[in-house]
Amino acid sequence: MSKPKGIIRTDNSRPKILIIDDDSVSAMAIEGLLASEPYDLFFEFNGPDGIEAADKLHPDLILLDVMMPQMDGFEVCKRIRLMPDIAEIPILLITSLDDDTSRITGLRSGADDFISKPYNRMELLARLQTILRLNRYRRIAEKQSELLIAYDKTIESWLSALDRRDKGTEDHTNRVTQMTLKFAQAAGFRDEELADIRRGTLLHDMGKLGIPDSILLKEDKLTEEEWQVMRLHPVYAYQWLSSIEFLLPALDIPYCHHERWDGSGYPRGLIGAEIPLAARLFAVVDVWDALLSDRPYRKAWSGKDAIKYIEDQAGKHFDPHVVHEYLKMIIEY
Repeated sequence: MSKPKGIIRTDNSRPKILIIDDDSVSAMAIEGLLASEPYDLFFEFNGPDGIEAADKLHPDLILLDVMMPQMDGFEVCKRIRLMPDIAEIPILLITSLDDDTSRITGLRSGADDFISKPYNRMELLARLQTILRLNRYRRIAEKQSELLIAYDKTIESWLSALDRRDKGTEDHTNRVTQMTLKFAQAAGFRDEELADIRRGTLLHDMGKLGIPDSILLKEDKLTEEEWQVMRLHPVYAYQWLSSIEFLLPALDIPYCHHERWDGSGYPRGLIGAEIPLAARLFAVVDVWDALLSDRPYRKAWSGKDAIKYIEDQAGKHFDPHVVHEYLKMIIEY
């Protein structure tokens, strides 16, 4: 009886299953059971060849026989788990052993599940579908995580570009980011929301990249005409970033942090609770840090004077409840 050969197709959407089994009859049985299923099957007949094939193919699943000469399935499993590029591939051990000791050994070797000989077709298909589905979800999650890292690196690059223009903003941005996250956490924002708040805070001055140096870096007070240009920076931030779906939940702060509770802010003149909560929190933190920092046109204020100003602006510039909670937090802090 001839041994089955690996089935190689060009449809990359089909899951690849590598079967490592020294028993040609058993391998042909699996091939027959899975012939009508949407899988690409590949066969190897000893442990070392199976490890080499796994490294080359990067299959979606490995069906691994336990009882093989030269190198048994437990050892194959252990070695695959030590290879970084393929360590996460799901492994389903094929075994006729039904004792607890063998199953514990398999789990310690890194196996994800077991299937017994002789095969039950319905059980085999169910196990394969479950493991492949879970593996697909894991890979999707990994891709999303990689994208998040890439996006955050891009944000850091944008921030670096802004810092090079205005060397006084780097420490300010880092400080207000940390304080806003602390404030938002105390206000009950969830972890995933905090991630968006962090990005929004880092990007809060992104739109200033569109402001001419003659205005952005001016050491004297701006004229009314110059202020009209400066007030465009939240609009620029929204225009540039809103096409990036990933960043949409983070745009409340770049777009709305200059809105005021009494409706006198910009760019849209939002009033009260029309202003997103994240932007209301950030607005207090941003002004607080600015007051306590030296500026080209004035020296830093004292903490006492800054607190009085924040209190006076409750109900005007700031949400009164946000002011109350923020001052309570910084006094405790």
